[in-house]
Amino acid sequence: MAKTAILATGNRSLFLAGSRGFSLLEMMLVLVLLGLIAALTPPLIGKVMQGMELQGAARELAAGLKLARSKAIAANQPTDVRFDLGKRAYFVPGQNSPRFFPEGVEIRLHTAQSETESDQIGSVRFFPDGTSTGGGVDLSMENRLYVIRVDWLTGQVEFGE
Repeated sequence: MAKTAILATGNRSLFLAGSRGFSLLEMMLVLVLLGLIAALTPPLIGKVMQGMELQGAARELAAGLKLARSKAIAANQPTDVRFDLGKRAYFVPGQNSPRFFPEGVEIRLHTAQSETESDQIGSVRFFPDGTSTGGGVDLSMENRLYVIRVDWLTGQVEFGE
């Protein structure tokens, strides 16, 4: 017997013969799938957010180093960007407060021996002619690594993953 559609003229509604709705099994399957999606989504979003936070911190540090180089050239005097790894912070001249690295980020500072005060404190110095002491910072979290390098000869700041 074929399903037929009957148009009831009294209330202008369409009635499909043989249509009964969803079974209990179908409803349970949909609820299980929605539960799985709800359980898996937050961890995935959390990893994406951590990656974005790490990338933002690396970009901000690169911008701070570029700013310090510009200030050294404009003011015609050496300018330092100081790092305090114990406090997870760095200080850019001209900014009132230190900048902090996000929690969970591993920080590695590479700088000249003459710019190192201790194993936790060091700096990168920019000179009025645009050169620098060179060095850089590695920021990593889980499987992601961002590298910020300062060329000693040109003072140029490079940023990459």
